[in-house]
Amino acid sequence: MKKILLLGDSIRLGYERYVGEILQDVATVYTPGDVNGGMAQFMLRWVHEWKRRGNFPDDMDVVHWNAGLWDVLRICGDEPLTPPEFYADTLRRISQRLRLIFPKAKQVFALSTWVQEDMYRGDYQRFNSDIQAFNEIAVNTLSPLGVEFDDLYTLTVKAPKACWSDMTHFNTIEGIRLVGGQVVDCLCAHIGVDRASLADREAKLFEIPEAILGN
Repeated sequence: MKKILLLGDSIRLGYERYVGEILQDVATVYTPGDVNGGMAQFMLRWVHEWKRRGNFPDDMDVVHWNAGLWDVLRICGDEPLTPPEFYADTLRRISQRLRLIFPKAKQVFALSTWVQEDMYRGDYQRFNSDIQAFNEIAVNTLSPLGVEFDDLYTLTVKAPKACWSDMTHFNTIEGIRLVGGQVVDCLCAHIGVDRASLADREAKLFEIPEAILGN
C-alpha cells in the first residue's frame, strides 16, 4: 500500500482521523500523534525527531503538511509572530528537510484556512489578510521546489457556519466532511486511487460521528 504522512497544526489534528479511516484499505497514513505542528519554526525543529519517534518509513509516497496559522498570530496588537521573510526561509528549510528524510515523497503543502476573525477576543487575533499574504508567500517559496498545494483557504472562505467548531477549527461533522474531504480528494489524486471507490466507506463513517471527530 501507499504510504502517506500528515503533518501540521490543529487543523490537521481535526481531519487526520477521518483521512486515516477513509484511506485505510488503500494507504497507510502516518502522523506524529497528538502533536500540534504549530509554528513553522517548531516543525523545522522537530520533523526529523517525529520521524524517528514514529518509526516512519524512509519510502514515504506523499507528505501532506501545513504551517501558518500560528505564524500569523498577533498577540497584544503586535505584528505576526513570524516575520514574513523568516516564514519564507523556514518553509524552504522544512521542504529541504523533508526531501532529505523522505527522498521519494511528493510534498503537498496545505494552505492555511480562513478564520472567523470577528470571534477572536482578548490579546489574541488572526486576520484573514495576514493568512492570504502568508499563503502567497508559501506558494511563491515552495513552488520552485516542486511542492504542490492543497488550497484549503479558498475552500473555507465561504464555508457554512455549521462547519466551524470555533473561530479557527472545523471539528464538526460538516467541517470534517468539507476540509477532510478535500484532503482525501487531494491524496487520492496523488496516489492514483479512484475517490468514488471510497464512497461506501465514507458513508458508513458518518453514521458513527465519534469515529472521525478529531481533537
